[in-house]
This record gives sequence, C-alpha cells and structure tokens, in this order.
Amino acid sequence: MNNLIAATAVFLAIHLFISGTRLRDAIVGAIGEKPYMGLFSLLSLGVIVWMATAFNQAGAMPGSAADPYLYDLGAGARHAAPLIVAIAFLIGVPGLLTPNPTAVNREGLAGKAGVVKGVLRITRHPFLWGVALWSADHLTTNGDQAGVVFFGGFLVLALFGTLSIDAKRKRKLGPAWDAFAAETSNVPFAAILSGRNRFSAKEYFDWRFAVALLLFVGLLFAHVHIFGVSPFG
Repeated sequence: MNNLIAATAVFLAIHLFISGTRLRDAIVGAIGEKPYMGLFSLLSLGVIVWMATAFNQAGAMPGSAADPYLYDLGAGARHAAPLIVAIAFLIGVPGLLTPNPTAVNREGLAGKAGVVKGVLRITRHPFLWGVALWSADHLTTNGDQAGVVFFGGFLVLALFGTLSIDAKRKRKLGPAWDAFAAETSNVPFAAILSGRNRFSAKEYFDWRFAVALLLFVGLLFAHVHIFGVSPFG
C-alpha cells in the first residue's frame, strides 16, 4: 500500500506543482517548450505505469487486512456505475476529438472565431470532466483502501487540473484567453445556464458522439475480460 500511496503522491505532485505553475514557466524558459513536453510526457507515463502496477499489487485482495474496505455504498452504486461511466465517455471522448484551446499545443485556437462548438459549449475541459466522472464513479464502487487511493488520485488531478490549465492559459494568452473563457465554463453547463452559451444538438450529436458511444459499449462488455470485474454489479 505504501508503494501505491507514494506513486499517487508523485503523480499528483508533478501535475499540480509543476505543470500549470510558474515553475513550469521557469523550466520551459531554461530548456525550451519541446524538450520540457518530451521530458514531462515520459515522466508522466512512467508514473502512471508505477501507479497501475502498485494498484494491482495493493488491490489484489480487497477486504483483506492489507487492503481493508473503508466503505460499501451497496448495490445501488454498482447498478448506477455503467450510466455514470457512459456520461463520462460521452463528454470525455468528444473532448479529445474536438479542437480545444485547453489542449496541448492548441493554445492558438483561443483567438479564432467559431472554436466554441459541440462539447465545448458544455465545458471547456470535457476530457478532464470525463476523467472526474469516471474516477468518482469508481470511488463509489471500490471502497477498499487501494481503490480509494488510486481513483481518488485521478479525481483530485482531474478537478484541480482544470484550474491549473485555466491559470496557465490566462498567463500565456491574456485577452485571447479571456474572450474564450467568457464564452465557456469550467463547470459543465454553467455557461449555458448563465446564458453565455447555448447547447447545440446538431453540433454535439455528430461522429464524435458515435465514436464515444461505440467505445463505451465495447469497453462495457470487455471490462470483465480485461479487468476481471463485471460492470453490471
């Protein structure tokens, strides 16, 4: 368990205290943007592999003395899980497939007209909110200590990551970012509910939605074969 806690702590530290902060700006100023991105990507991948390995070891026997249950939310949480993960996919996957100024190396889009469309009308951080929903859902169905540490780490990163990216983009883009942020919202549907934007079914229910739905259905039925756990409770 200590190995998983250490891996999760490092995972959060490199993202919350380096990426998106002024320390990142200083490192980029010293070595350049591309070398930084390459090194940070390798470091992130290595830590994720470390986390996954540590989780598989620590969570091998949920409910044991080494991995005790901290809570059990019951069958209701397990039955609701596929629906919540479906929503996560239907936000997160279109987010990956939609040009977005919050994405890596896409900052220049912030100053262009018509960039706010589709899922970006819902939130300017669709992928991270998809991760947040996915991890929160798994927290409700994995009450063992290893599950709480592992999925809790992803939830913390997803939520605080949206704030970190906003701060980083604002420092770099200035007025162009302010204009983009004025049309969008971090919290899903906040811009729509406040009247700063509107939902467009035509834009949202396109090929990106179809890809997300296919991926979700595929993983839903493959989950038990890949992870050894049925998503149907």
